[in-house]
Amino acid sequence: MADEEYAEMVLDLVERIPAGRVMSYGAIAEYLGRGGPRQVGSVMSHYGGGVPWHRVVASNGRLVPGHEAEALRRHRSEGTPLRGEKIDMRTAAWWPDES
Repeated sequence: MADEEYAEMVLDLVERIPAGRVMSYGAIAEYLGRGGPRQVGSVMSHYGGGVPWHRVVASNGRLVPGHEAEALRRHRSEGTPLRGEKIDMRTAAWWPDES
């Protein structure tokens, strides 16, 4: 599979994450069955500006490095469950097969 195809798969999945929910880099890679958190992060850093990038977070709920303030503002406006300035992964994590 070409890198462009992988990037498109990642971006298509990120576009499906509902407002107020998140997926971790690793969860995205796991769902796609290819790559890992770093590969997903690379796709997001190069091509993620046109998708809801703030809905992709570290597995511990940490927001996108360097963009924390904007991501936090967006999460608050969407009502994403938070624990301080991190995402509450127990309640905010989303998996595509959920209703």
